[in-house]
Amino acid sequence: MNHAPAIGITVYGCEPDEAVLFQQLAPSLGVLPTLTAASATESTAELAFGNRCVSIGHKTPLTNATLDAFSRAGVTYISTRSIGYNHLDLEYAASIGISVGNVAYSPDSVADYTLMLMLMAVRNAKIVLRRAEVHDYRLHETRGRELRDLTVGVIGTGRIGAAVLERLRGFGCRVLAADNRPGTPADYVPLDELLRCSDIVTLHTPLTVETHHLLNRERIGRVKPGAFLVNTGRGGLIDTDALVDALERGRLGGAALDVVEGEDGIFYADRSRTPIDSKPLLRLQQLPNVLITPHTAYYTDHALRDLVENSIVNCLKFESRNQHV
Repeated sequence: MNHAPAIGITVYGCEPDEAVLFQQLAPSLGVLPTLTAASATESTAELAFGNRCVSIGHKTPLTNATLDAFSRAGVTYISTRSIGYNHLDLEYAASIGISVGNVAYSPDSVADYTLMLMLMAVRNAKIVLRRAEVHDYRLHETRGRELRDLTVGVIGTGRIGAAVLERLRGFGCRVLAADNRPGTPADYVPLDELLRCSDIVTLHTPLTVETHHLLNRERIGRVKPGAFLVNTGRGGLIDTDALVDALERGRLGGAALDVVEGEDGIFYADRSRTPIDSKPLLRLQQLPNVLITPHTAYYTDHALRDLVENSIVNCLKFESRNQHV
């Protein structure tokens, strides 16, 4: 029987459904989790004392001051329960001796959601649902379009982009792809050609310094008139002010966004009774052809289990590599 001591992991920003999974999975993996709903901050870093590994969520940015506090607490590895890293400074973490790992999860959750948003956008679902809620069942201005008659452009063909491509083939539509490092079989074209020819443009590329405002004012101006933009990647991939202007001028047919710039502090909270100070978000929500959802594309039972299990596994792999350090 293995009597090796359990490895300690402090889990920050732990939601109730995540807590259930951590408690279920940790014993069989030889891990002793310290769970807290508190976000990782300079003042909560002390909860990690005694543990070299911590697991954090992506909902709250991790400041350099918090990284310093983690370092003082003896933390040398951070597993972020997300694919993206844009909520912390990787270079700074490395400079103070902290390694960071992301967590892969089922790409199907986001891919399914992306297709749902596409269909809702081209079928004017926002108008239909709003009217139905007040018993207005007229068909006026609700005529939609069929995917088989459209060209869909997929920007980014990693795991999620590839899963979107696979689903789109079943609808019989023409599919174009753009990626600086193409891997998945697809009809790859230059980005400008994709924007010019696509009736729907969907974003699945990581947010980096290079991809920030990938769809800026100039590129949005090159998008096919009447096209729809779908974003389940990161809000910073689109210049929101330019997007709002294009929508208000009728340049675009609509947008379906699961992520928006400046969502931190707004999404994942009940803001029904407190003012929202994001003018671009408010402008977008007022438009009848714009769908906004609160960064929920990833959120399925399957993906959540992947996030929790792989976060634990990341920490175990780190401890295994550094057991004699």
